[in-house]
Amino acid sequence: MTALCLAAAAITVALPLQAFTLAWTHSIEKIRWEEDYRLAGDKLELVEARIRGSGAGMEPPEGAVLKDGVWHYTPALPALPRLKLTRSTYVADYALCANGRCRSFSDVIGEAENAPEVEVFVCGKG
Repeated sequence: MTALCLAAAAITVALPLQAFTLAWTHSIEKIRWEEDYRLAGDKLELVEARIRGSGAGMEPPEGAVLKDGVWHYTPALPALPRLKLTRSTYVADYALCANGRCRSFSDVIGEAENAPEVEVFVCGKG
């Protein structure tokens, strides 16, 4: 069974997930953004994205649908071998959500000050 890996500094954490949501709050607009991914072979497939508003470069794309104050859309992107994320102690941390529970990256991989760069990928692949 494949798993999701998060790697930062000298730490790699493997999570037995086949799908997850990556969530964060925009540093300026303070608006939540969510992206749903599934593991597709050796890549991460972005299935749907949601944004709870717009502004500061966060405009919903053409074709987005507004449901209960949240824009939903399917990004036209190919599956990715890795996500490379930069964290900061000055803004809220990323959250990894799966199976009805969200955990901050700090809880999963360690504090941003010790692990500012995180790579997300399919374990043993990419």
